[in-house]
Amino acid sequence: MSRTLRALALVVLVASCGGGQGTAPRHLDDACRIADERPEYLKAFQRTERKWGVPVHVQMATMHQESKFISNARTPYRYALGVIPMGRVSSAYGYAQALDGTWDDYKKSTGKRFARRDRIRDASDFMGWYMVTSRSKNGIPLTDARNQYLAYHEGHTGYARGSYNRKSWLLDVANKVDARADVYQAQLATCGLR
Repeated sequence: MSRTLRALALVVLVASCGGGQGTAPRHLDDACRIADERPEYLKAFQRTERKWGVPVHVQMATMHQESKFISNARTPYRYALGVIPMGRVSSAYGYAQALDGTWDDYKKSTGKRFARRDRIRDASDFMGWYMVTSRSKNGIPLTDARNQYLAYHEGHTGYARGSYNRKSWLLDVANKVDARADVYQAQLATCGLR
């Protein structure tokens, strides 16, 4: 085998290994095991808590709901006539499922021109920024996972208008986010990470 062909085969092999960060942690129901498996997640969440004041468990519960901690998560495709792809449901992407326009607002507001939605520390920082904005615009405490999630999903204006009240499915999801935040908080306390 020629040297060039071997080098090409090696490059393909290394590229196919990937970092695995496009996949979810194995134990999504256990905050301690998530932190053990992906210590960079905990570091990012703790950094965001120090900077913005959003508790780790609130960030984790929101991110679990939005992307299941998958770095390159996207919304599903829309289909015409059930078979013709018509693009994605929205521009939401990455760990935080931030929309293009909201992500651009975040980068302008924070000066983080090179922030990426598929990088955990940037996605966590985005959540902190967004939730602090929700507190200032809508009076939602940073510890209130349920209402922070509703504002995160509906946007600040939608939350202020109460658009979520017409969506019983969303209220159910917000209650699940709140319950997961409580579980994550208790778990983090037992494993000494709080």
